[in-house]
Amino acid sequence: MRLARYEPWSLVNRLHQDLDRLMSREFGSVEDESLGAVSEWMPAVDVQETKDSFVITADLPGVKPEDIDVTMENGVLSLRGQRSHEARTEEKGFRRIERSTGQFFRRFALPDVADADSIEAKCEHGVLTVKIAKRPEVQPRRIEVRSS
Repeated sequence: MRLARYEPWSLVNRLHQDLDRLMSREFGSVEDESLGAVSEWMPAVDVQETKDSFVITADLPGVKPEDIDVTMENGVLSLRGQRSHEARTEEKGFRRIERSTGQFFRRFALPDVADADSIEAKCEHGVLTVKIAKRPEVQPRRIEVRSS
């Protein structure tokens, strides 16, 4: 008897991936074309906003820190990198391969309060954490309205 895995959200996830690929192709820069139109896999990412920063956490198991590129340009934070392909031969007895390998690419538009000059990135145990500090907020100035 063969069991089939039921994934009700697989069509929605595929639509999300296709839209990400379409948007990166439509709005990507010339340097993005070097990656090709499609990422080979997409890491899971959490985006959190705290009082004084934005924190992006990405699951990148098996990706070496030197294979990760974090860039910020025109208010867009880009994460790209590569997980190396593992040699897979029939003699090792693989029945199913689910772990993705190859290049990945993710982009995040940040609000104007994000400080591009104070971005920190660290990778520990396959988890990339990028912290973007917020600029001190400018307090609104009250303007007095006088009568003529």
